[in-house]
This record gives sequence, C-alpha cells and structure tokens, in this order.
Amino acid sequence: MPKDSGIGASSKRREDVRFLTGTGNYTDDINIHRQTYVYFLRSDVAHGKINNIGLDAAKAMPGVVRIFTGADFEGVGSIPCGWQVTDRHGEPMQEPAHPVLALGKVRHVGDPIAAIVAESLEQARDAAEAIELDIDELPAVVDMKAALVDGATKVHDDLTSNLCYDWGFVEENREAVDEAIKNAAHVTTLELVNNRMIANPMEPRVAVGEYNRANDESTLHTTSQNPHVIRLLMGAFVLGIPEHKLRVVAPDVGGGFGTKIFHYAEEAFCTFAARAINRPVKWTSSRSEAFMSDAHGRDHVTKIELALDADNNFLAVRTDTHANMGAYLSTFAPSVPTWLHGTLMAGNYKTPLVYVNVKAVFTNTVPVDAYRGAGRPEATYQLERVVDKAARELGVDPIALRRQNFITEFPYATPVAVEYDTGDYNATMDKLIEIGDFDGFKARRSVSEENGKLRGLGVNCYIEACGIAPSNLVGQLGARAGLYDAATVRVNATGSISVMVGAHSHGQGHETSFPQVVAEMLGIDEGMIDIVHGDSSKIPFGMGTYGSRSIAVCGSAMVRATEKIINKAKKIAAHLMEASDADIELKDGQFSVAGTDKSVAWGDVTLAAYVPHNYPLEDIEPGLEETAFYDPANFTYPSGAYACEVEVDPETGKVTIERFAAADDFGNVINPMIVSGQVHGGLAQGIGQALMEQAVYDADGQLLSASYMDYAMPRADDVPFYDVDHSCQTPCTHNPLGVKGCGEAGAIGSPPSVVNAVVDALQSAGKDVTHIDMPLSPSRVWAAMNS
Repeated sequence: MPKDSGIGASSKRREDVRFLTGTGNYTDDINIHRQTYVYFLRSDVAHGKINNIGLDAAKAMPGVVRIFTGADFEGVGSIPCGWQVTDRHGEPMQEPAHPVLALGKVRHVGDPIAAIVAESLEQARDAAEAIELDIDELPAVVDMKAALVDGATKVHDDLTSNLCYDWGFVEENREAVDEAIKNAAHVTTLELVNNRMIANPMEPRVAVGEYNRANDESTLHTTSQNPHVIRLLMGAFVLGIPEHKLRVVAPDVGGGFGTKIFHYAEEAFCTFAARAINRPVKWTSSRSEAFMSDAHGRDHVTKIELALDADNNFLAVRTDTHANMGAYLSTFAPSVPTWLHGTLMAGNYKTPLVYVNVKAVFTNTVPVDAYRGAGRPEATYQLERVVDKAARELGVDPIALRRQNFITEFPYATPVAVEYDTGDYNATMDKLIEIGDFDGFKARRSVSEENGKLRGLGVNCYIEACGIAPSNLVGQLGARAGLYDAATVRVNATGSISVMVGAHSHGQGHETSFPQVVAEMLGIDEGMIDIVHGDSSKIPFGMGTYGSRSIAVCGSAMVRATEKIINKAKKIAAHLMEASDADIELKDGQFSVAGTDKSVAWGDVTLAAYVPHNYPLEDIEPGLEETAFYDPANFTYPSGAYACEVEVDPETGKVTIERFAAADDFGNVINPMIVSGQVHGGLAQGIGQALMEQAVYDADGQLLSASYMDYAMPRADDVPFYDVDHSCQTPCTHNPLGVKGCGEAGAIGSPPSVVNAVVDALQSAGKDVTHIDMPLSPSRVWAAMNS
C-alpha cells in the first residue's frame, strides 16, 4: 500500500498553492521605497576597442539619477571564477579579469558597457539611446579550433593565447590507452557536437540592491540557486563588503537549470550602485537580454574512440574535446568539461582504460557554464553514441553489447578516479524492456511503415555523479569553496518546527519533501514543519541547489540536526518520566520508557524545553535547537536505462517522438510524485536539445538565435506521455537517507536515446547513416537521408 505521509509518500506539493494562485513572492515582486531602475547598455559587436563613451546628452535626460561605466569600477574586484583547473602539464589555467562593466574592450555581444540608473525603466532606456559610443570593431573569434591557430585574434590581449587549459585525465593512462587502441581487434570512432544551449527558465534573472546607511548594511534580492555563495563571492572578491554587512535573499525563483547558480555582473552592479546613490536599484532582465547575458550551456566538439577485443569486451576509451568557455570564465565553468565530465567517461561499463583530453577555449561569445546535468550529459552522449555505433559496426544487439560490458560488482573503482558504491544496471535494463514494451516494437514498426513512416528504437544507459564531494577532494581538484551543506532545526515550544536549510528550491519541492524526512524521524505530522531557505540572514550557511545535491547533502545535514534534537529531547523526556535516557524510545510522536507503559507526548517534551519548571537544568540548557553541517564522503551515483521510439517522415525528415520510457535507480525515494516530475522535466529538456534547441553564432559573433523566433523549445505536443519507473533502488551507502538525486537524470539520458532512435529508423530503411549532430532538425535528417 502507498504511504500517506513521511518518506516514500507522494505528498502533494504544499508550495504549489501559492504558485497556482498567483501569490508567490518572486524577486520582481519586490519593490522598495525610493527605488530606482537600471538599464544596461550592451555591446552590439562581439569584439571591439572602446575609444569613448559620450554621456553628456544622456545625463541631461529626464529622470536620470546616475550613469556608470567601467571607469567607476576601477579598483573594484573582478567577477570571480569559483574553480581553478590545472592542465596536464601542471600549469594553472589562464584566468582573465571579468569586469562588472566593460573596461577598454567589449568581448561578446551583450557585454555591458554602461548602466543607466533612473527614476523609471523607460527613462533609463531613453537615456541609453542618447549615449554616444565610439568603438572600433575588431575581428571576432567564434570557432574553437580556429581560435587556437597561431596568429588568431585573442579575446584577451593579456593572455598568451585563447587556450584556457589543456587538461588530460587520467594522464598516467595516456600511453596505455594509445597502445590498447593501436592493438585492438576493433575500434569505433565518432566525431560529434554537443550543441550550445540557452537555459530559458520561466523567470528571467532579477536583482534588487538596497543599502542602509544607518548600519552600513547592503542587501541584494536576487534570483539565485545559492545565495550564500553569491554573498561570499560578491562580498569577498568583488565589492569588499564584510559578510556580516551583506545580506543576500533569494525568494521564490521560477526555475534555474544551472543558469542561476553563478554570480553575475548585474548582481554586483545593483549592490554597488545602491550604496553609491543611497537608493535601491532594481534590474529585471528582458527575455531578449537573457539570451545574451545568461550563461549558456554545453558547446563541446568531441572525437571519441572505443576499443574492443575480439570478444567485444571494452578495452579503452579515448576522447579529445574542445570546450567553449565563451569570453569570460563563469563561476563553475572550468569544472564542467573536466571534473564533472571526465570522471564519468567510464559510464556503466567495466572499461579498464580511459583517457580524456579537454582543451578549453576562449571565444567572443557569451560565457558557458553548467546547464542541467553539467558535464554528465556530455559524457553520456559521447559514450552512448559510440557504443551504439560499435554495436552496428560489429553486427551485434546494442543491448547485448551493453549488458556484456556492464559493471556487476560493487563497490567498483573506475579508471577515472571515482568509486561507484551501489548499482544494478541489468535490473534497470530489465525494467526498461518491460515498461517500454520492446516485444511490441516490431509490430509498431510495421504499422509505421504501412503509413509511409520509418520507426526507430534507441536505447541508452547512463550514470551520473551527484552531490559533488567531499570538500577535501574537490579542494584538491580546484574548487575554491567547500561543497558541504548545513541545516538548523528549531523546535518551538508548542512542538512545531522551523528547519533552516542551505539548499534553495526553485521548483524541486523542498518545502514538501524536506518535512517528509523530519516528520518520519519524529513521528509527527508534516504540517507541523516549515522549511526556511534562501535568506543568508536566517541560515547558518549553505552551498545552494545544483548537481542534484539537495536531498543527498542538505537533506543529510537536516537528518544530523534532527538526530541531535531527538537525543536532547530524549534526555528531557527521561527526566519527566524519571528514567534513564538510554531507555527512552520515540515512536509516532510519543516518548516512552522501554518495557513500560510510561509515555509523554512530543508536545509535552517541547513545552518543557521552553518552560523549564521541571527540567534538568544542571545537565542541559533550555531550548530545543540544533545545527549540523554535512560533508559527504563520496558522490552519489544515480543510474538508469532509457528508450526512445521515433517516427521519421522520409519526405520531410521530421522526427516525432512516439514513445519514451525511463527506468532510473535513484536509491531511496522520498516523494515518488516529485521524483517523477523531475524526470519528466529533464526528459523534455533533453528532447529539446536532441531535436530543436541550439544557440547559433555567425562568423562575426552575432547571436543568430537571440529570441524565441529563432531558438525553438519543445511544446506539449512535441513530447509524448512518458513511461517512468524508479522502482529499481540500490540505496546509497554513505549518506543517512540512502538517496542519490534525481533532478538531472532525464536531461542526461534522453539526448543519446533520441539520436540512437533516429539512426535506427534510417538504417531500417537501408540508409547508410551512422550519425547526425544535434539538433536533429528536419533539414538535417532529410540531408543525411539523401546525401
């Protein structure tokens, strides 16, 4: 029977009440007395030297309060990068300055040149049109490989080249991998592109800066996935504001997908400007502005080789990737194509040798950083496409080839420095075959062919690393922050509870699922528990929400803090019942003495904690509040198997997703309904990448897909009803909940499934097509069929 509450129950999302009734509190809903508005004048060229910024006419425009340029920020820190990568030669990456406002040069279309603060947004925009810019346009570099050619235009004049780093992993494997490929019975080679993406969350970015001269405190309200990290980066490295004088608040946030992890120039500007003019300063991004100011995702070009022996056992994988950094290093950009990508190149397979080379490149484009999955989709796409291609070259069943090479014994130390603690890849494949009705595929293909369509079936296996940890390891890998999390559990006198968590919810359902955990531990009603997040003044610290870390890391901190609460409450209960705390049991909200009928209710104990008339003051202090920090011992490793069925119209090349099945292993599941919703959303994003989404620049660095007129995202009729299952559960062994994370799986497993399905459809018609780069638009598919 399904549970009604606690861990494992599909409790309805309590936060949806305010979202569906239009009573949410988003950053753009925040308006402060005497508020001003800022409009950013952005570069319309990708690369240029700033000779002069004529402000006289603009300053005289109605409503203008002040106009800022890069000169106002001389002496202010650069927007920092949060991860340093050391290359394969032991040298640190090249790390250019990233000014709040362009200083001397512009380096991508959308680079902010001036910021006009006015009484209204309309007045600020009008004044921007009166600014006279004198910019010498310079040649732009957009293509990554061309950017590395000797003599290529440099994005940053003070760097030696456009190469950020040349990273090799595991470097000691390099010669052995080369030898294995040289001597292999069969080698499959594939060159592919992981297309550049734009996240497009429902809510664009917003920042409201506020300054209180009376106490010298600054407050930033912002659309952030991790407000504490923003406070740390902006306060310590950019503006020099002590943390106790800087408050960062992220209220309701309408989606993030990674793009709201990072510290952006607009946040620093609004905080700085509010202090400079002693008035609140507000910026709300327009959708078209977001296309050229939000960090983009993916954008890798890769060659991958898979070596097999005569019995089709995997011997070695070698990859060579060019990864686009854009014009500047965004917060976590260097880690995405390296430590979040290279460490997953073993996939689900017992491949003994892996070598990954990544060249990160600066170009005159918008900076690139983490986008849903961040490195794991890129690794999975390469690996699962080359495995599928190898199966076709060898004339063997793609599922059988995967099964033959699956890891089956755990824990398993991969050749790329991570250790999988649990998993059962055959079980998820078995479940996929069941829910995907593979037995009925032949009949469905026949029906499609009768209707003049080609039908294909594509499968994919994935594994990802979530809850990036531990801090001492990631510190060695270049992280400039810890990756633990924190929670405070505050029990009120009447027994209700406020839980302050370092994770931030922007669609994940924390306000519902987190109380399920605490309620299960205490045996009380979930409605008695409130989750507080997103305000650095109310929470001890937190590393935010990304990388499917919320329940695995922050949830574990919450468990540890609740355990402390239980231990103290047992001592109070023992005193009330004149017993030893070692004999106290807690069940269904009642404390009892083992082996007796003595008991006291949860509410009696919490009241005694705050009304200590009968209380062991000599042993413990009044009150009932505990804090815990949790630093994981390892990543968690969700895994799964996905299947996609497509129909291809041979006349037009149009691809239609007919069926999609997903069997995932997320370890223990807190709320099955929320987990299914997370998978559904990820699948839609992955299908969008596979079929229609792509950020495109021309040779001059102009963004051609700069609006919804040219950047297509999936709509409801572009995706099918999904068959989703997460009953295959191998609990994580190193966190107290046994959870693994679910937020990114759908976006990781779906792109290769779709491409594999389309290739299968075309080959079923005798077409000699082994690969088509994403997005698989009708024109690309038609061209491949008819080449």
